[in-house]
Formats: sequence, structure tokens, C-alpha cells
Amino acid sequence: MNDPIRDLGGQDRISLLQTFLQVAEAGSFSAAAQQLGTTQPTVSRRLQMLESLLGARLVERSTRGLRLTEEGRRCVAQARVLIDGWNSLSEDMGEDNQPLTGRLRVRVPHAFGQFQLMEVLAGFMKKHPGLSVEWMLQDELPDFSREAVDCSVVVGHVERPELIMVPLAEVPRVLVAAPELAERLPQGLQERAPADIIDALQALPWLALTTFYREEVQLRPQQGGEVLTIPLDFRFGTDSLFALVEAARQGLGLAAVSHWAVLKDLAEGRLVRVLPQWCAMPLPFSLVFPSRRHQPARLRAFAALMREVVPAIAGMRAVGATGGGTPTARPEPQSR
Repeated sequence: MNDPIRDLGGQDRISLLQTFLQVAEAGSFSAAAQQLGTTQPTVSRRLQMLESLLGARLVERSTRGLRLTEEGRRCVAQARVLIDGWNSLSEDMGEDNQPLTGRLRVRVPHAFGQFQLMEVLAGFMKKHPGLSVEWMLQDELPDFSREAVDCSVVVGHVERPELIMVPLAEVPRVLVAAPELAERLPQGLQERAPADIIDALQALPWLALTTFYREEVQLRPQQGGEVLTIPLDFRFGTDSLFALVEAARQGLGLAAVSHWAVLKDLAEGRLVRVLPQWCAMPLPFSLVFPSRRHQPARLRAFAALMREVVPAIAGMRAVGATGGGTPTARPEPQSR
């Protein structure tokens, strides 16, 4: 395989620096080669050319893997500044007249990636026919230093200072149960004292979405007020929102679920709201990407689109909106 960098006699120094950064972030030649779409010998050759040009050893190789030298660590810091500046300049010069191209790699939680966001994505791709998208359904936050991911849609809180977190919306959550199970609760429960509410809810079996709650659920009045903490000893726990909803339909227990996921079930009577004036604490819904990387035009356009359309998706709610479980969007039933 011909290496275009080598064919240019080592003059494309930006590309050599990009290869070195990929090696530094991936931690190995093979991982960097896979992410760059080339071969391991090609990556090794490019790194040797860069070391020759700079007159310094950047990486030490051993049976345990790769380790940056002191010169390599200094090169990483300066190379990122240079490459981000070059990418920004090249895109800004032609962005107004150039259509979006290239591949956008997005990691999305299973539930949202299969349903809520597909219409948004389809419209984006139709508007930009030269763009391709790799849509990866995984609930875990990616390791951006080792994985070929441009951005990640995240439900829940993220405490990572090296990441940029763009708030998009909130996910309202409501307490639901099958009608036959809800009938076992005392009449007028929501008007009773907090201790009575806790006792009545604990008397019934519970379902847990283990990625967000296992040992307790916090409820608050829909219009704001004191938070009520319900200790749990769940009967059924799962990391799948769809399995949780199905278990609730089957009458296995109470569940705190994303409102959008049960809109149709509530409308058609398969599930009912328990304590309809109360709701579980909402979850933040954000777009996350590394702060150190240049943001290509396709990523900036996707982020802008998400900020615009996500709060209006049925069952979602704008960040900072008042109220607990009622979304701002019109609650149209969602097909499964």
C-alpha cells in the first residue's frame, strides 16, 4: 500500500502530527491504524518520519506497549494547538460554500437511539446528502481518547472536566403501574402525610432501572416542593428501559420511567400514573464531546440541530422548565 505522506517526501507535516496524536490517544499503533483507516506499518512509518523531522524520540516502544517520552508529551500539547488551528482555518475559509461531508460518529443510548432521535437524524441526513453517520447504540460514555467517537448523547449527570457538556433538555420521569396494581393503593394517597405515602408505596413491589436507581427513588411535587425519598428493595431490576416498561405492563411492580416511553401506554390504559401530582426527579439529557478537540463543521451542525429540536420532542422538556413530570412538548403517543 502506497503511503501518500511518504510519497510527498515528508512535507505534509500536519498529517504526520495528526497521526502522532492518534497514536498518543489510542495507546498503540494497531488501534491508531484502525481509527485512521490505514495499516500498522504505515502508522509506524509516519511516526518515524515525524521523529526524524523533529530530531527527537517521541515514543518509547516495549513489550508492554507505548509510552510517551518527555519530548513526546510536549509535542502532544503543541500539536493539538497547531492542528486545531489549522482545521479551524481550513473549515472557516470554505464552510459557507461547502456542504457537510465526511463521517459523523455518534454514540447514543439504546432507547433514544432506536426511537426518539431517529426522525431527527433522518432529517439531518436528508438535508446533507454528502454526510455519512455511524450511529452506535451504547449506554456507556465512550473513552474518547481510545474510541473513534465524535460525540455522545448522554442521559444522566456527567462529572468529567475534560469534556464539554451541552445541555439539550430534561427527561421527565413519572411513577407508573399496571391498573390492577395501582388499585391496591389507598384512595386519596397523594393528599396524605409524607410518612403515610412512603409506607403505602413500600407495601407494593418495585421495579428498578439499575443504571439510574436501585436502592431508592426520589419524588417531588410536580409544581416543586419538598423531595420525598422512597427506600427500595426491588423485586425486578434491569438496565433496559424497554424491559422495565414491559415488566410494569405485566403488573410486576411500580416503576419510575421516562415519560416519553409510556405516553402511549398511559393514553391507552395499559399503565396508569401513580401519584399523578408527583414525579421522579428528571434526568439531564446532554451532548458530550472532548474539550481539547477541534469541532468539525458536521459536529457543530449536529449539535446546533440537537439544541433546537430535542426540547420539542414528545415527552421531553426544556432545560429549566417548571413542573415535574409534564413535558413541554405535545404528548403524542409514540409507536414502539
